[in-house]
Amino acid sequence: MDGVDKMLELGYTDMENLFVTGGSAGGIMTAWIIGKTDRFKASAVIKPVMNWISKTLVADNYYGYAHSRYEGQPWENFNHYWSFSPISLVGNIETPTMVMVGLNDLRTPPSESKQLYHALKLRKIETVYVEIPGAYHNISNKPSQLITKIDHILYWFNKYLN
Repeated sequence: MDGVDKMLELGYTDMENLFVTGGSAGGIMTAWIIGKTDRFKASAVIKPVMNWISKTLVADNYYGYAHSRYEGQPWENFNHYWSFSPISLVGNIETPTMVMVGLNDLRTPPSESKQLYHALKLRKIETVYVEIPGAYHNISNKPSQLITKIDHILYWFNKYLN
């Protein structure tokens, strides 16, 4: 959060209107951030990995993860995989969160996004779930998909803008 603090100190951003978003690795980090702080008015978590155990066992690139990302297999080293999984922090999240994924995403399958969405619903945290039909991991291969993605993010953030 040092970077955010510096931007605030320099007057480049407004403390009352902080938002956070990211996709793929950025989606993982966005989910992690909102599990660690409630400084942001709203977040948009796009195509995240929420659970490294399920990601390793269902994604199209499972083999590389199973043999290089973490030591051992998920069933052998459960706690290690879990400790890096943003879903482990969901009990801390208070930030209104939009979760978005492409329906044809094989890299971070919709099941990853649904874990966050369902957990937030169970906790009664304000959330919405957006699926982009026909979209793969890139989520915006077609202009219509890019417009849909941007429109949803802007709508969500504008809802919380002071």
